[in-house]
Amino acid sequence: MAVKIRLRRMGKKKAPIYRIIVADARSPRDGRFIEEIGTYDPNMDPSQFSVDEEAAKKWLANGAQPTETVGKIFKMAGITK
Repeated sequence: MAVKIRLRRMGKKKAPIYRIIVADARSPRDGRFIEEIGTYDPNMDPSQFSVDEEAAKKWLANGAQPTETVGKIFKMAGITK
């Protein structure tokens, strides 16, 4: 089973808020997920995010692949493999 760390869209129209989740790569964007490990709000200036570092490092060590956007958020948070 391929596991991805990606964003799940929440919030209202034209005002998205995202949750950083760990999910099976085959599940839909807003479908089932395994664990929620953070949030990302691009509407604020500057963008705000919060990440559970321990959970993120655990999933990265277990082979989960972050998407491009989540990888950038992890880089800003100082989380590396």
